Amino acid sequence: MPRGILVPNDEPDVASFADRAESLGYDSLWTGELWTRDGFIALTEAATETETIDLGTAIANVYGRSPATLSQAAATLDRVSGGRARLGLGTSTRKAVEDLHGMSFDNPARRLHETAELAGKFLHDPGRVSYDGEYFEVTDFPALGADVPVYTAALGPATRRATGRVADGWLPHNVPFGRLEDAFETIAETAREQDRDPEEIRVAPYIPAAASDDPDRARETIRGHVAYYVGSGDGYRKAVAQQFPDAAEAVADAWADGERERAREEVTEEMVAALGVAGTPDEAREQFEELEAMDVIDDALVVIPNSTPQKIKKQTVEALAP
Repeated sequence: MPRGILVPNDEPDVASFADRAESLGYDSLWTGELWTRDGFIALTEAATETETIDLGTAIANVYGRSPATLSQAAATLDRVSGGRARLGLGTSTRKAVEDLHGMSFDNPARRLHETAELAGKFLHDPGRVSYDGEYFEVTDFPALGADVPVYTAALGPATRRATGRVADGWLPHNVPFGRLEDAFETIAETAREQDRDPEEIRVAPYIPAAASDDPDRARETIRGHVAYYVGSGDGYRKAVAQQFPDAAEAVADAWADGERERAREEVTEEMVAALGVAGTPDEAREQFEELEAMDVIDDALVVIPNSTPQKIKKQTVEALAP
C-alpha cells in the first residue's frame, strides 16, 4: 500500500525533509498551510530536490484563495514536478478563517463543495469552463489540462457528502479509526447517487504517530495532538465525540478554559489508541501496519504532531518508513 507523510509544521527545510522521505521510500509528501508556510511554494521547493515522490497540499483552505487561484497553483506545481501534484482542500476552522483571513465562516460545506468541484473542472475538463454556483460564477475560461486529483478533508456528514459528489479523494483527520468505514459509507452512498464509483475515491487518512524508546513519551505526544485539535476545532471535537462523547467534551471544556495540561489529561488511553499510533518503534510500526490492512484505507499518511521532540520525530519518520 502507498504510504505518505506530512511535513511537520515546525520543519524549517521542506525540500530536505522531502528528499529524506523519498530516500526512505515514502510514496507521497504533504504539507499543511495554516500560517507561516505557503504550501504550494514549499512543495515547489520540494519538487526541485526530488524525483518520484508525489506532492500534495493537506490542506489548502477554501477561503484563503479562489478556486481559480488554487487550480493554477496546483497545475503549476504539477508541471514543475513532472506530474506529481495532488490538491488537498479543506475548510480549516472558524478561528483561522475569521481571525486570520478576516472572512465569514459561513456554510463551509457548500464552499468546500463548490471549490472542489470548480477546481476539478479547471484542472480536468476538456475545452472551456463555465460554472454557476452559490459562491462562484465562471464564464468561458479555458481548462488547464492538468491531471491533478482533488482531495477533500471532510469530517461531518455534509462535507463527506460533498466529497462523494465531487472529490477524487478523502483526507479524514480525527475520525476514530474504527469508524472510518461507517464514515466513508456516507461518501459512497452519495457517490452512487451521482453515478460515480466510490471505489475510485481514494481514502488517505491522517494517522498521528509517535515512536520512541520511551513508549510513555510517545503516547503523551499523541495525547497532546488530540487535545489541541479537539480543543481548538469544533469539527474535530464532533468527529471524536462520535466515539468518545463525554471525553471529547471534557477536553474541549478544559481547552476553552485555558487549562492546556488538564485538556491533555482528559485524553484517555482509549482515545490515544483510536486516534493515533504510539509506542516503541516496533510497536508503532505494528500498529500502523494493522491500520493499513483496513479495507477502507488506500493511502495511510504519517502525521507527526506539533512540537514533537526532535529525537522522537526522527525515530518516527524512520520507524514508519515503507
